[in-house]
Amino acid sequence: MPAHPITPRPTDAELEILSVLWRLGSSTVREVHDVLSKERAIQYTTTLKLMQIMAEKGLLERDESARSHVYSARQPRERTQSQLAGHLLERAFGGSARNLLMGALSAKKASREELAELRKLLDEYETGRKS
Repeated sequence: MPAHPITPRPTDAELEILSVLWRLGSSTVREVHDVLSKERAIQYTTTLKLMQIMAEKGLLERDESARSHVYSARQPRERTQSQLAGHLLERAFGGSARNLLMGALSAKKASREELAELRKLLDEYETGRKS
């Protein structure tokens, strides 16, 4: 499998925009702004500038064929989450997956269903299967 190019790590504000695009799919700045402005006060020009910067950084793709430019996330959510988790694992947990998992579980109580899913994922990982 070819290696994926490393994209810059998104800031918190950029992650908000990526989350909207992952939920909605390709969208205009107005559509993204409308979602963000329901969650917090943000100016349209701020959303526009952030999305332009994200396109320059390679986090977003911009389709300029229509009057209103349409943006989409360059990477799927899972790849970005994996990249962020790897960075956090190295920086905050000294490369220890155990410490990362224990930190996550101590920060927020997991439901029985989540714990069962984690056990299943660990079993699949251990046996080399992917779900």
